[in-house]
Amino acid sequence: MKLSAPRIRAARTAAALAALVVATACAPQTSDNSSSGKDEKSGTLRVWLFQEVGNKPKEKVVDAAVAAFEKAHKGARVNIEYIPVETRAQRIKAAFNDPKSAPDVIEYGNTDTAGYVKDGGLADISGEFAAWGEAKDTDPTARQSVTVDGKVYGAPYFVGVRALYYRTDVFKELDLTVPKTQAELAETARRIHAAKPDLYGLAVGGAYTYGAMPFIWANGGELAQGKGGSYASAIDSAEARKGIKAYTSLFGDTNCPAAKCAGMGGNDTVTAFASGKAAMAIGGDFSHAAVEAGTVKGKYAVVPLPGVKAGSVAPAFAGGNNLGVLKSTAHRTLAVDLMEQLASKKTQSELFDAMGFLPTYTDVREQVADREPFVAPFVKTLASGARFVPASPAWAQIDASLVLPTMFQEIVSGKKDVAKASEDAAKKMNDAFSSAG
Repeated sequence: MKLSAPRIRAARTAAALAALVVATACAPQTSDNSSSGKDEKSGTLRVWLFQEVGNKPKEKVVDAAVAAFEKAHKGARVNIEYIPVETRAQRIKAAFNDPKSAPDVIEYGNTDTAGYVKDGGLADISGEFAAWGEAKDTDPTARQSVTVDGKVYGAPYFVGVRALYYRTDVFKELDLTVPKTQAELAETARRIHAAKPDLYGLAVGGAYTYGAMPFIWANGGELAQGKGGSYASAIDSAEARKGIKAYTSLFGDTNCPAAKCAGMGGNDTVTAFASGKAAMAIGGDFSHAAVEAGTVKGKYAVVPLPGVKAGSVAPAFAGGNNLGVLKSTAHRTLAVDLMEQLASKKTQSELFDAMGFLPTYTDVREQVADREPFVAPFVKTLASGARFVPASPAWAQIDASLVLPTMFQEIVSGKKDVAKASEDAAKKMNDAFSSAG
């Protein structure tokens, strides 16, 4: 998503998760999940939020917001459950199918909005959003990430983008310079691993789609082409294949062994870096807290991920998460109030301090950018041009059925070459686009 503010600007919000799906199985079909017709003013509200790498700081902020909500709503209680990002698609789809066991409020990736609305799982809260005083300061493009056909289906929770984390102590010891191109990045990773075999030069993951996308885009490739919900895959184009080859070439004994790295997702690569097992990693502004809590604290820096040409920045997938109220809730008013408490300016500012999540409010974002220098490389990355997944309900199916992770893993395992794997992935993507209408 693109951020708008004097200090934080970018292309537009539409985006997704700070981590990647590694679960298997396609998302199940939904059944009747119509509104319960109830609006109880007391009782227990269930909330599903995502489990982050280093989740404790997030829990502390959420607990404070929940305490404020419970104090303001006598007779209401909140039960928070942190669910793995890897299994979010299956669990949320199942919740849409079974309203009796479903939560009232969920955290979800921005790219899931269109799919969840099509499934009938999210409540239309357009009226409440319009009446919410703080909503007027929401980044207009962040607002788009919760809007489908002019109706609002949630509240933006945070925005995020990824850049290159690197170990300053390792670079100094080996007399290395920060890579300025993707070719230099690959060579630097190999040099580090050769000198320090116990370190991944650059931690990469076969299940880390959002870490791989910048390589595809930097080489001129696209995920798909089209508009208005009608798309055709472009993952098998010549340009996309160059990017796929560039990313998958980072797997192997000279950098990140396929046996260990093929199954890694975004959280795994950040954990590897934070724990001192990697000299470089592609991580988000939202990864900052986890890295600071790791053994590399004080021994790292962050720069934009380089592009193909010297001085260029690889187009990053800029995303983030939203909060939404399920259509099946029996506590609609309370659920909306709780969503607004969790997505409030106060909570988002505290989440930035705790986790590094960039706020969705333009005024709050200006404030945090002024006081925290670590935001700078992420701001530069966003300003250089963020990119997004297709704005189609089909993306949720493509994501949940692991089309792109499967493609990367088939290549790095040697089961298929780039041409065959991308051809097969394109077919699966097109099947999903066709079924979405």
